Amino acid sequence: MSDLSSSTITIDAPLAAVQGALFAIDQYPSWSTSIKSSEVVASDDQGRATKVKMTIDAGMMKDRVILDYDWSQAPATLSFSLDDADLLTGMDGSYSIKSIDEDTTQVTYELGVSLSMPIPAMMRQKAEKTTIDQALSQLKASLEG
Repeated sequence: MSDLSSSTITIDAPLAAVQGALFAIDQYPSWSTSIKSSEVVASDDQGRATKVKMTIDAGMMKDRVILDYDWSQAPATLSFSLDDADLLTGMDGSYSIKSIDEDTTQVTYELGVSLSMPIPAMMRQKAEKTTIDQALSQLKASLEG
């Protein structure tokens, strides 16, 4: 797996609201234009999504993927990894969520992908960074209304 690209944003919303948006994985298409569909396939005994089927269209990264979600560091961090995909051979990422004050939250999104076709590292990293920045800005816009 490649090194992860990352970006951080500050959102004018309470920690609980940000966690609510990020933990409702089936609702990602309502705020992220890159995620066309999101269907929870399996959940843990607390009702949290552990396996999710998604259709992603993020520029050069277009695929149908199944992601495994790891809640072991929640609520501070939600991690995911690739289970299966049509084109991607690897996809790891995480959202780290930290309260700045009662009305402000910081989110760091890390993402790394591997493709089945040869792509120069610089192009892959640029696509990862674009995907991250777009997701964070759309999350911010949806929460700040």
